[in-house]
Amino acid sequence: MERVKELRERYPRWGKNKLAVLLRREAIEISASTVGRVINRLEEKGLLVEPVNVTMAKRARKRRRKPRYAIRKPKGYKIQGPGDLVEVDTLQVILIPNEIRYQFSARDVVARFDGLRAYKSQSSVKAAHFLQYLQTKFPFKIKAIQIDGGSEFKKHFEQECEKREIMLFELPPRSPKLNGHVERANRTHREEFYEVEDIDLSIEEHNRQLEE
Repeated sequence: MERVKELRERYPRWGKNKLAVLLRREAIEISASTVGRVINRLEEKGLLVEPVNVTMAKRARKRRRKPRYAIRKPKGYKIQGPGDLVEVDTLQVILIPNEIRYQFSARDVVARFDGLRAYKSQSSVKAAHFLQYLQTKFPFKIKAIQIDGGSEFKKHFEQECEKREIMLFELPPRSPKLNGHVERANRTHREEFYEVEDIDLSIEEHNRQLEE
């Protein structure tokens, strides 16, 4: 522990991995994770002397870092009625070359109620607008939304969920099957709507067609 302290104070910008390499060169067998724990304990006890600029940089990073609003769905979360869980996803559609649309889709897992809206771009601003639309479209209160980790469901979308006090559950990476209701709905939209209908290039008309 003492040698970790000495090396950390000598090389304050070095992380646990580099320090572990130095220690092994001194025939001190220790893993990087153990070095990290030692550093954390030293910092908690106030035993680690670091240059002022390093300390200030750490404090600045902590101030800037705001926790994500989205969380993993709790294991004990109960889905009993409409609005308890609405799955949201996007579907990319190429109408003609160089004309791409992004359909935001929502499906309530209990009521099987859908909300659809097409946009010319895929962003968190558009996702936030879609949420505002859902609030007027759905005949019940939306209590929780489940999304994948797409960037469109961060920033403005998270802020809109937080403002409306809607719980936001983010799926683990590479697990689209956990959003199975809306995934199946999107497949149906592609096969029975986009591959069959003549979709208008006007975004307003496109959305009118989705409403029908």
